Amino acid sequence: MRNTYENPLAERWKAGQTAAIFSPDRKFRTWRLLWIALAKAQQRLGLEISDEQIEEMESFRDQVNYRDAEQRERETFHDVMSHVHAYCIQCVKAGPIIHLGATSAYVGDNTDLVQMREALGVLGRMTAAVIAALAEFADKYKGLPTLAFTHFQPAQMTTVGKRACLWIQDLLIDLDEIERLQRELPFLGAKGTTGTQASFLKLFDDDHEKVKALDRMVADEMGFERLLEVSGQTYPRKLDWLVLSALAGVAQSASKFANDLRLLAHLKEVEEPFGRKQIGSSAMAYKRNPLRSERINSLARYVISLAANPAYTAAAQWFERTLDDSANRRLSIPEAFMATEVILDAWHYLAAGLVVNREVIAAHVRRELPFMATEEILMEAVRAGQDRQEVHEIIRVESHKAAEKVKTGGENDLLDRLAAALEGDWSPDRLDELRDPARFTGRSERQVEEYLAGTVAERLLPYDSKEGPRQPQV
Repeated sequence: MRNTYENPLAERWKAGQTAAIFSPDRKFRTWRLLWIALAKAQQRLGLEISDEQIEEMESFRDQVNYRDAEQRERETFHDVMSHVHAYCIQCVKAGPIIHLGATSAYVGDNTDLVQMREALGVLGRMTAAVIAALAEFADKYKGLPTLAFTHFQPAQMTTVGKRACLWIQDLLIDLDEIERLQRELPFLGAKGTTGTQASFLKLFDDDHEKVKALDRMVADEMGFERLLEVSGQTYPRKLDWLVLSALAGVAQSASKFANDLRLLAHLKEVEEPFGRKQIGSSAMAYKRNPLRSERINSLARYVISLAANPAYTAAAQWFERTLDDSANRRLSIPEAFMATEVILDAWHYLAAGLVVNREVIAAHVRRELPFMATEEILMEAVRAGQDRQEVHEIIRVESHKAAEKVKTGGENDLLDRLAAALEGDWSPDRLDELRDPARFTGRSERQVEEYLAGTVAERLLPYDSKEGPRQPQV
């Protein structure tokens, strides 16, 4: 057991994919990719850089000599120059041209953009997997009537599958934003110390076209279509806010789902999958606490709060660059991605294993259905020639009597009461028709079919959703 703090996102809940992307090793190897890309572009544009120098840099691309870099940083307190120094120890011939004309933000900021774009891809695939699992659930229960709630009070009915489509719709909005950012996230490129590219202009003897070409070539080498046209030393910190706001959007959707599931679990209608030996409470052995939903709610609050960090950082930047963003970004950006990965991991597991208690749902429907049938009874009585206001008063009085009976544990006998109190043909067969919950779900089942076959199927086409969810860590 370690005697120092461990980040539970990585250690306890195993946010492995995004943790790897934001790992020091991935970062420093990306720095080397950027130095190689810069040298290649400079060589192609006419600077005296040999093939041998580039080959030397490439040969040590993934062999970062961390001990040399760490020793140097203890002396200089500068991480970029420490890694330049370490790379130069390995690349004796290429040493003089490594980081030529660049500033620290060239490797630092461009790497941040590379990492965020890759991590957005991970979360996009995970989001699609959750959508696919929810779509399967929605299709399975598309016709199962259930009470809908407004203000958490019984309202006109829906179906279990239709409610799941509301969760899917939220996530599709999030997926659109994740994909947009992954596609449109711009590259900083080679902009120099204050964004003027003055150092590169000197290297290329005031040839502006070559400096512009250098910028474009480096972006192409790193796989970015968009390139910032202007910048200070760093890319605009507003980009961090846009990215973390998209993650906060996922967190909002997840938290809404988790809240709904916790309420449904309280009603015993829909529950989390529960392990055969899982313990709900140390004191109350009978309990089935919705621990994964509660974790989703808890981490969602954290992600939503993290989205405020880049907003404050963007607002506090001075002119072309200031360093009070650095420490904050080292924490808020990786942790926002890792927490969102944990949320989606738990959500996928829940969506693929939701337990639907049909009999409980049916009992709740039976208890409330007579109240919902009263609107149809009112319309039918008026069509038969009765006074609308008189019928309304009868329904009001008898509804309160039936509600009192329900509150004392009895059955809801409102339909029988109304059949006795109202004129017209209210035969047992007619009352049985009114007791069919499918009469009151509107277009729910058809909406589910159309939505899943159309919008949802189309959006999932680029994704392979065959991989099942893993068992999240407790």
